[in-house]
Amino acid sequence: MEERKKILIVDDDEELVRVLSVNLMAEGYEVYAAFDGMSAVMRAHQEHPDLIILDVRMPAGSGLNVVEKLRSSTKTFNIPVLFLSALPWDELKEKAAQAGVIHYLAKPFDLDVLLGMVRNILGVEEGKPSLKVLGA
Repeated sequence: MEERKKILIVDDDEELVRVLSVNLMAEGYEVYAAFDGMSAVMRAHQEHPDLIILDVRMPAGSGLNVVEKLRSSTKTFNIPVLFLSALPWDELKEKAAQAGVIHYLAKPFDLDVLLGMVRNILGVEEGKPSLKVLGA
């Protein structure tokens, strides 16, 4: 049986992290949380998530700093990152592209749009459980 996809949510807004965690777990994902940049990098190394949902403006390391650290490690360099930010994409686009981040969602966001983006990034088909039986 294939393992559930792991998602690391990184945001200093604990309520947002709680809401996202509950909704992503309901979709069948294994969810981890970090509330600042430094713990985000440590958590990514511990858990090896399939996706990181990352706020850009945070204490103890901005999202861009986190991505820089992730990209410089052989353990985490290829983990896809979805930026979740109140900053306009125009301001972020160039720095994000240089850091290798192509996924972005503006705050406030629509939860269904976020869940759709997560499914898309992880290659999970809509309406299908993320648990698959091998040989089925």
